[in-house]
Amino acid sequence: MKKVLQYSFLTAFLVFATTLSLNAQPHAGQQDGSTPVVGGRIGAGAPVGSGTFILLTLAVAYASRKVYVARSEEDEVA
Repeated sequence: MKKVLQYSFLTAFLVFATTLSLNAQPHAGQQDGSTPVVGGRIGAGAPVGSGTFILLTLAVAYASRKVYVARSEEDEVA
């Protein structure tokens, strides 16, 4: 029971710590105050194309490794 309580508190702490620190940034060209940011393009987002490619590549590599290990273990048992 003590371990379950420790894991519950740890999980709750990690969830709340990460969500409380996430603050949305204003769009370029805008600010939360009354004066706009000078020189910013409105609607310019962060480049996420290469990050998505890296994430998908790592996911495919991980899944491939899991399938390879599962099949080799299956062959050893038979």
